[in-house]
Amino acid sequence: MNWAFPLSWTEPTAALIFLGLYVGYALRTRRLALPLRQKAWRLGWKLGLRLLYFALFLIALRGPAYGVTQQPVRTSGKDVWLLVDLSRSMNAPDVAPTRLSKAKAELTALISRFQADRIGLIVFAADAFVQCPLTYDQGALQLFVNTLQTELVPVGTTDLAAPLNLLLTRIAATPPVAGSPPRATAVVLISDGEDFGETIEPTLRELTRSGARLFAMGVGTLEGSRVPREGGRFVRDAQGRDAVSKLAPLMLRRLAEQTNGQYFELTDRRNEFPLLVNALNRVEGQAEQVRTVSVADNRYRYPLLLALALLLLDVILTVKVIRP
Repeated sequence: MNWAFPLSWTEPTAALIFLGLYVGYALRTRRLALPLRQKAWRLGWKLGLRLLYFALFLIALRGPAYGVTQQPVRTSGKDVWLLVDLSRSMNAPDVAPTRLSKAKAELTALISRFQADRIGLIVFAADAFVQCPLTYDQGALQLFVNTLQTELVPVGTTDLAAPLNLLLTRIAATPPVAGSPPRATAVVLISDGEDFGETIEPTLRELTRSGARLFAMGVGTLEGSRVPREGGRFVRDAQGRDAVSKLAPLMLRRLAEQTNGQYFELTDRRNEFPLLVNALNRVEGQAEQVRTVSVADNRYRYPLLLALALLLLDVILTVKVIRP
């Protein structure tokens, strides 16, 4: 026999409280009976009865389970692709400690909220790479997220079309489940929005036709900051001045709006990652299949009904200890 719920501090605490109150009740009854030369031991069988149905209540609370039953389980879920910008501008400290570090911390919390969904990870700057294919293994995915750094991709200017084209390739290569509609796909694009690539229009049209919904998370501030590099120096522009990287939300908003998604921001004053999680939760996953699984049968009803019957018997049968 197994238990549906493990033994916790609740059951021993309840037992101690019951025993304490009952001992107090018995001592009070004995103290009242002695001056009248009455016998309080008649309550003895009541004590055994009450101990029995109290123990049955505790057993029912823990959920005794024995035997198995067959239950249908419908599996459903969606595919969530995380597209993370690893260009050098993500090292900017206008969102402490850096844009990338803050985004990684929030992604760790986001991943743990979607245990029934497959999640994949694509990193990009000038080019895009699949860092982790779609998986249910949250431990492996968390490991990949924790190791993200701008040095993982070749140095180059950010091209937002690169990760989206790679995403479309992966969506097309995902085989559908026989007899089921395609899985719903949600895309989370995390970037400061700076885009130095060529036109993104063909990619955006193809992404819209795919049915994927893009949720953009703009990371940074409108004031921006300098981008540090090794040796305590800063990234310089073509004129030799310290480059200032600023949040560019216009392209990110456009990508989200045209794919029926939403745009959110992670700045030094506002963190909209919880809103992003809520939006992803509202994306309906497609039901894939119904299968039958064997589960332990919780038989809590039997000790509960027996305990209630004994409680009723305790109420009906009375014992007179103090007689006139």
